[in-house]
Amino acid sequence: MKPSSLFLLPLLFGFMTASHAQSTNAPSPVLAPGATLQKLAGDFKFTEGPSCDAHGNVFFTDQPNDRILKWSVDGKLSTFLQPAGRANGMYFDARGNLIACADEKTELWSITPDGKHTVLVREYQGRKLNGPNDVWAHPDGRLYFTDPFYPREWWDYQEAPQDGRHVYCLSADRQTLRRVTFDLVQPNGITGTPDGKTLYVSDIRAGKTYAYDIQPDGALTNRRLFCELGSDGMTIDTQGNLYLTGKGVIVFDKTGKQIEHIPVPERWTGNVSFGGKDHRTLFITASTGFYSIRLQFPGANPSK
Repeated sequence: MKPSSLFLLPLLFGFMTASHAQSTNAPSPVLAPGATLQKLAGDFKFTEGPSCDAHGNVFFTDQPNDRILKWSVDGKLSTFLQPAGRANGMYFDARGNLIACADEKTELWSITPDGKHTVLVREYQGRKLNGPNDVWAHPDGRLYFTDPFYPREWWDYQEAPQDGRHVYCLSADRQTLRRVTFDLVQPNGITGTPDGKTLYVSDIRAGKTYAYDIQPDGALTNRRLFCELGSDGMTIDTQGNLYLTGKGVIVFDKTGKQIEHIPVPERWTGNVSFGGKDHRTLFITASTGFYSIRLQFPGANPSK
């Protein structure tokens, strides 16, 4: 979820405000021919956390209203869970459980298909987490999540419980939690490659997105700048193109070159996920609205 202030918007003004196709009259490198943005639903308070299940249904949150919604492959909207722990970023694991950054009590949840939840993490070294924001599941079952700090109206404190804003890794057996970054300003969006070798993390306040090598023990090494843009959420397609959010959806190829901008008619775009039966539809959570657009390539990660 975006911070209460809009300090992030200036970080985005240097990027295209029109799509590649609009600005060059050439075919888009990622959009399907003739594709246009579709508004699927609206009148939410703030949408976030889209993630796709094995069937192509997309689940997303309306965080201030404390609910998780489901957009089915046949185009029907329903409420999956309410209350929902003020869920924010989410990701389906290989077992079909929905991993949710449950912001109400700064926890990480695992939610079964019938809506029952288990708390996986609630603190680090005896102190509350700052507020898990976005999460990605490694192919071996490990979970990587960002833990920035955005004060919430449902908390009775205004200072970060932890001594910094970090990325954490929870082991596949759910027994060991470790910090894996130590020098980020405000980590937010996160995703990884399907081979489990590379993790992308957005440092949204610094206006940068980094790539890391993932080691067999879960550690991150070889931090390198991927692009000069921060992001609230992100996803990746089978070509290695990375989709970042904020002022619409900004797409970078695997070398870090911007190749597309998808305008969205709302002030803030929170997150994105691939979904649908063929996994070629990009679903976009954008403040009060929920959108989709058809793409040429499917998503690389089965859940997002």
